[in-house]
Amino acid sequence: MRTIAVIGGGIIGLAVARELTRRGNQVTVLEKEGRLATHQTGNNSNVAHAGLYYPPGSFKARMSVAGNQSIVRYAREHGVAVDVCGKLVVATSDAELPALHRLAERATANGVPAKLIDPGEAREYEPEVACVKALRVESTAVVDFPGVCGALAAELAESGTDVRLGTRVLAINRRVAGGVDVHTSSGLVRADALVNCAGLHADRIARLAGLAPRTQIVPFRGEYYELRPERTKLVRGLIYPVPDPALPFLGVHLTRMLDGSVHAGPNAVLALHREGYRWRDVSVRDTAEALRFPGTWQLASRFRRTAVEEILRSLSRRRFAASLARLVPTIGPDDIVRCGSGVRAQALHPDGTLVEDFLIERAPYQVHVLNAPSPAATCALEIAGHIASTLDT
Repeated sequence: MRTIAVIGGGIIGLAVARELTRRGNQVTVLEKEGRLATHQTGNNSNVAHAGLYYPPGSFKARMSVAGNQSIVRYAREHGVAVDVCGKLVVATSDAELPALHRLAERATANGVPAKLIDPGEAREYEPEVACVKALRVESTAVVDFPGVCGALAAELAESGTDVRLGTRVLAINRRVAGGVDVHTSSGLVRADALVNCAGLHADRIARLAGLAPRTQIVPFRGEYYELRPERTKLVRGLIYPVPDPALPFLGVHLTRMLDGSVHAGPNAVLALHREGYRWRDVSVRDTAEALRFPGTWQLASRFRRTAVEEILRSLSRRRFAASLARLVPTIGPDDIVRCGSGVRAQALHPDGTLVEDFLIERAPYQVHVLNAPSPAATCALEIAGHIASTLDT
């Protein structure tokens, strides 16, 4: 029986720990926070993506299509709330039609159930939507991802897996005879192998382990509003804009949550703290590290105008509402209230390009998940299977 240390108690770390345990390994999960799913998993829109946006053959495309099915199935089997509601991606002008048609072609290439529909058909799904054409994606779902983490943790507890909360990793040493020593705030963990699922700190953990990744995590905060309760009837399911292929994120969208509330967002602004959920959350170390990295400046230079627009939208409820009104014209500034934010752990190359696909690197006795932002929660069980198989070879 191998002993394996998994660093990170989000949905990826817990799914990896479960899969490794199911394959007969003895696993220790190390999580620096006092509870599981504190950061990316606990602060996202809970959308299980269909695999629509990603290049055919990529990890994201293959794992999203399979992951959409496996995460929904897992949620249903374990009594976790889930709603396979589908979504609309809407073109609000003729200029967006070519991009919408390319998205439909990509859906077909990836095996995603989707169809182009006219405005009348779109309003059968979303009576308040504005569009010249839309893409209906049937398999998109909303899943209680923190609830999935609770189910995974319950499985781990039942199997006797050691899950250590409030445990920081301080140093990692590879043993000459094989395996790794993980020095933590609660003592030494000796393991035959290590899996790094540390999310916002994955690159730092990799460096502690002796790797020299060329990519770096640069945190982006996504801020959300929600519709006031009396206005939630404006949205029945999920409404997304056509993404601009020149921009790195999907744009603000509308999501009916499992409790009936409707979330709007997120925007995307550079966070000044890897765990910075508010403008006033500033880490000197994190900010300095981001500013020293050439990729940050290259990205800012390439998207200077967009960055300014995102900051202005972050600071102005009126601008935020105007973005939503492109999708649902009856939404105004008085219809939305702030409701929190999340931080995306996005890896960048030194030239400022985003690492588009999941990035999983292997070293002796180690596997490091160096880029796993959205749709990683959708793909958690598939990523876990891939990592477990990697360790088996």
